[in-house]
Amino acid sequence: MLRFASLPIDMDIASLRVAILNYIVAQQREDRFLVRIDDITINREDIKGKDSEIMMILEKFAIKHDLVYHQSEHLNIYQSLAFRVLKKGDAFICNSNLEEIKEKTKESFIAIKKPKKDIIYSDIIKGKVITPLDEIRDFIILKSDGTPTDIFASACDDMISGINLIIRDEQEEDRTPKEIYIKESLDYLEDTKYIHIYNKNENNITIKALFKQGFIADAILNYLILLGYKNPPKEIFTLPEAIEWFDLNQISNSYKFDIDRLRYINREHLKRLDNKELSKVFGFSDSSIGKLAKLYLNEATTLNELESRIKSIFKPKNFNNQWAREMRIIESIILDSPMIESFDEFKEYIRVKSGLEGESLSKPLQILLTGRENSPELSDIYLLIKSYILEVAS
Repeated sequence: MLRFASLPIDMDIASLRVAILNYIVAQQREDRFLVRIDDITINREDIKGKDSEIMMILEKFAIKHDLVYHQSEHLNIYQSLAFRVLKKGDAFICNSNLEEIKEKTKESFIAIKKPKKDIIYSDIIKGKVITPLDEIRDFIILKSDGTPTDIFASACDDMISGINLIIRDEQEEDRTPKEIYIKESLDYLEDTKYIHIYNKNENNITIKALFKQGFIADAILNYLILLGYKNPPKEIFTLPEAIEWFDLNQISNSYKFDIDRLRYINREHLKRLDNKELSKVFGFSDSSIGKLAKLYLNEATTLNELESRIKSIFKPKNFNNQWAREMRIIESIILDSPMIESFDEFKEYIRVKSGLEGESLSKPLQILLTGRENSPELSDIYLLIKSYILEVAS
């Protein structure tokens, strides 16, 4: 089984990348995938609703779980296991003489004794990893209030759940020997393999922030899978496609977040969206509006940018400009005109009725139909908005 463990806080791109990689490998191995909310050491009021947000985000990215639970549900289990280690003689009751406690207190803690041998584990990318016994000192596993430390809780949960492969941030690598030692002290002998990946998020970019900017889930997922991947067989793909070819050994130990590449990938996935579904983002249920939005993908790369173009077409027009007179003339003609199929016939009809020629016709018509002085070809736009022409040209 594989797992994704997350603090109940706003999910960032680094955390989501870990979730995606664990899920992909679980699918490849036809193994179960567990989601764990690490809430045991966090104030309840500080995390209200964050766990639900995490699950909603995973759902948006089509990351399905077989089991989900909160560490706070297992408090009695952690206490029982801590006392088992104590009874065995591998732990002791101590006061505030350990490095983890910054202030002196009369409170007591349960601490595990330092190991008597080197801690050895297997990292799929780095190979055999040896932590000399003198690098691990006594450390606390259960606090005076009966709550476990995060390292002890994590080790216990992985043991109970039968997690046999852990893919996580390299910044957590120093936890691994201690977690292995805790499991050994609990007589857990099942082999667990690890992968510690380079996983930087220097700009602290959250998934909510990307959604707010108009990036879509398929594109973000696509980008995060490519991030640091050495030889992808294709650049634009879906999650099911990635599951077919993804290889953990192709993950590199460096990368740089590139917003321009994410924008490009987002544009490519927007092109793939069903036209009717895309139109719903803008308040329609009409494939023509989806097609209309895609006309702007040469200049726009996010939903927000597309929405601004669609709004410009359908919002009331600004007649306070140098073409105000001509726009009023054209508006009046359109309001009384029959439905005209082609743009050339439509433009010719207005030319004849208005007497306007050249730029005096094209410029005000452009602004009236799009709300902008520049746009894709009016002939392409007209075919998609002609059924809304009375609403548009006003």
